Amino acid sequence: MLANMPKNAGRRECSIADALQVIGERWSLLVIRELIYGVRRFDGIARNTGAPRDILTTRLRKLEEAGILRRELYNRRPARYEYHLTEAGRELSDVLAVLMRWGDRHINPDDPPVRWIHTCGEHLEPEVVCRSCGRPVREGAIPTGRGAQT
Repeated sequence: MLANMPKNAGRRECSIADALQVIGERWSLLVIRELIYGVRRFDGIARNTGAPRDILTTRLRKLEEAGILRRELYNRRPARYEYHLTEAGRELSDVLAVLMRWGDRHINPDDPPVRWIHTCGEHLEPEVVCRSCGRPVREGAIPTGRGAQT
């Protein structure tokens, strides 16, 4: 599903821009955060994000259409659904962890409001590194390919 999302016609080709078409809106990222935290039902997601109900409904539908989450019926009358991340949605936990690390360092350096514990038992300090050499991406990633041309 994700590969069929609309592209930014006439602009630089870039998977960052394409991804932002799907998840690059505040409420969408906060919905994903809540699902990572284990909140599955509409009312809990609405309460914890502060999203207006109509906007939340639209974002949930968009994320479902994009293959980021799926709905599961838990009550027939009235119809009520729980929301669950797909594999594509679970992969976004990497993105949110790095975004949270940035916020902890640059916005809340004295008192990070949330800390993640890795399954190894230590506080999670995510780092994006090159698979080949192990150095952090910020030390020197060079864009190549058709979208990198200026």
